[in-house]
Amino acid sequence: MDADRLKKIPVFADVDPDATSIIAKLASEVSVPAGKELVRQGDYSYDLLAIEEGTAEVTRGGRHLADLGPGDVLGEIGVLERRTRNATVRATSPMLLVALDRWDVKRLCKQAPAVLGHLEALVEQRRA
Repeated sequence: MDADRLKKIPVFADVDPDATSIIAKLASEVSVPAGKELVRQGDYSYDLLAIEEGTAEVTRGGRHLADLGPGDVLGEIGVLERRTRNATVRATSPMLLVALDRWDVKRLCKQAPAVLGHLEALVEQRRA
């Protein structure tokens, strides 16, 4: 993955170049079609996903909560806190995602601890 592409995703935009390089080595690119369920409420969280292209809908208990688009991140709460998914997210258009699995995030936090602060801030923002 190209590190410059990561800079367009707000949670990674202010990360120093060395950390961005580490993220780029760990991250994988995933393409999904419209209608694909990205995560399901109640499932265990194994991936953190950042949207590079496309849109998605967030629902909880069948109720619409939010719409997501480029730059948004999902799955950070479950990955960092080892919790189940608190909502379902479905692609509403074809999407290009940046994916980091739980082990990638764990390695990232050891190799570039500043990134953990960015992710924890995102979790706190979601809870507010």
